[in-house]
Amino acid sequence: MSVPDELLGEREVAGPADMEELGRALGQALEPGDVVVLTGPLGAGKTTLTRGIGAGLGIRGPVQSPTFVIARTHPSLVGGAPLVHVDAYRLGAAVELDDLDIDVEHSVVIVEWGRGVADHLADAWWEIEISHQAGGRGVDNACGEIAPHTLDLDADAPRTVTVSRRH
Repeated sequence: MSVPDELLGEREVAGPADMEELGRALGQALEPGDVVVLTGPLGAGKTTLTRGIGAGLGIRGPVQSPTFVIARTHPSLVGGAPLVHVDAYRLGAAVELDDLDIDVEHSVVIVEWGRGVADHLADAWWEIEISHQAGGRGVDNACGEIAPHTLDLDADAPRTVTVSRRH
């Protein structure tokens, strides 16, 4: 668990290229046994960040969202740990993650939509939260929320990324 201190905390990421670059830096620091839980709304950049992590790890790609297959394993091209990329969005409980039989000890495991589901994979894990404004429109309903039909997910809009360590 050797993510350098300068990668921890909150930062603004300007666009997809910078998100991939942050992922690359994280990937170079992650080790076998590391679990990373990614949280953020649809279109926030979770898969883009994972693509960068994969590049930093030197894995075989391409890294795509595993939404329909639940999990993809990408072997290393440089003799390092494989990347196991999981999308927990359709999983109903943590026990379903166990059914995937992931070799956590020898892999770097990235779990999108994993908060509350992936926490039990390791005693400690990295949590990365990605947030962004939706279309810059602000609040548009009486509940104080942006209505889903007004979301304008702009790939080039800045994101706020918070990297933390959880136990």
